[in-house]
Amino acid sequence: MNRRILLLGGVTEALAIARRLGPEHVYSLAGIGRIPQDLACQVRVGGYGGAEGLAAYLREAGIDLLIDATHPYAAQISHNAAQAARNAGIPCWALHRPAWQAQPGDDWREVADWAELIEALSAFERPLFTLGREPLQHLDEIPAHQFWTLRALEACPGNARCEVIGARGPFNLADERALFERRRIDVLVSKNSGSSATEPKLEVARARGVPVLILKRPVLPAVDRVFDQVGELLAALGF
Repeated sequence: MNRRILLLGGVTEALAIARRLGPEHVYSLAGIGRIPQDLACQVRVGGYGGAEGLAAYLREAGIDLLIDATHPYAAQISHNAAQAARNAGIPCWALHRPAWQAQPGDDWREVADWAELIEALSAFERPLFTLGREPLQHLDEIPAHQFWTLRALEACPGNARCEVIGARGPFNLADERALFERRRIDVLVSKNSGSSATEPKLEVARARGVPVLILKRPVLPAVDRVFDQVGELLAALGF
């Protein structure tokens, strides 16, 4: 493919695509997490200033194809990408990782937003949050009967009723089981990311009979082509 590609990263699978890109292409990251150092393509870190800023970059950099491989919950970035591609007059493709599906024995309870989540959480005492950094904004709202365990990419201060663990996947079943036991977790709070790297926590919750509060996936914008497997996208690129 002779078109110049801008790949918006975010999910693990994006790196597999980036590793196939040559030096004329650009792999774009928001700046959260580790920055790969062994890629042949260019790596850009940071934002663009919304859809208008991204469209301007697409035109200035001579990008011919935008690929959105951001996290399924990064809805604003995905909407900006779709709009920017339209403004720049280029196609936008997206990699949408399939969602997890409940299995026999699961007790999943979908919630639409933070308010619904807190209401559903009220009956529990020791939740494990795996939502990233969002719960950090609510540390002063923790009910007296609860102790929160938060897992994020980087450790950071909690408070008397919350501990923040810094950890990066992939996670294995034995370690997840030990975490649930040690922290006496009675409810898991998760996004439905669909990632195999973080799926073991769901297996532990199922085995222990622990309910899972699932934050509903956002609606993503329509784009020119959607793929749910890296191999299919690479084949469409001719790699």
